[in-house]
Amino acid sequence: MRRRLLVAGVVVLAVVVSAVVAFAFVTEDTLSDQVEQDRKCCWKRGATPRWMSETMGLRIPAAAADGRAGYKTGSRYDIGILAFTLPSREADAYLSRLVPEDEEMVANLHPEQKGYEPMAPFAHLGLPEPETLVKGMRRIGFCPDGLTSPEGKRLRYCVDLFAHEFTPGSTRVYVRSTIEPGVTPPAPTGPGA
Repeated sequence: MRRRLLVAGVVVLAVVVSAVVAFAFVTEDTLSDQVEQDRKCCWKRGATPRWMSETMGLRIPAAAADGRAGYKTGSRYDIGILAFTLPSREADAYLSRLVPEDEEMVANLHPEQKGYEPMAPFAHLGLPEPETLVKGMRRIGFCPDGLTSPEGKRLRYCVDLFAHEFTPGSTRVYVRSTIEPGVTPPAPTGPGA
């Protein structure tokens, strides 16, 4: 009798363990599928550099060129990306007015490997991912809470900020920000809209 109970107990335990393992695999596959779907989907048309800068609360300097922007909705939050270039001296002046006084941008000493694809990649704008760049790259992340820097006072959301001197004298500023869901970019206008 004891032997039958022991065998039955082992069988029940094996069934429970198998069910838990199967559930874990199904859940992991479902989460992986959701993450992959979030990476590739949901870019909204109409996100201009001006609209994105206003949404983030981040001024684009008048001297900026090659402005690019994207806005992506997600299952939990939306993400805005913004990039523009400035002469390096002007970029340094702009960044010094934006970055909190008690913080500084640091070199990208631990770059992501080739093929890195964040939830809202700058590749969507035809640019390399700043997390993969090393030479001439500086980065920082900060939030608007208590921010008193002259350019930072308008900031509405936390940002990851990158500055890349991609050629001598030219710096590209990259900004990625998590944004409250439900913000809607303006309808695209003009050719191809």
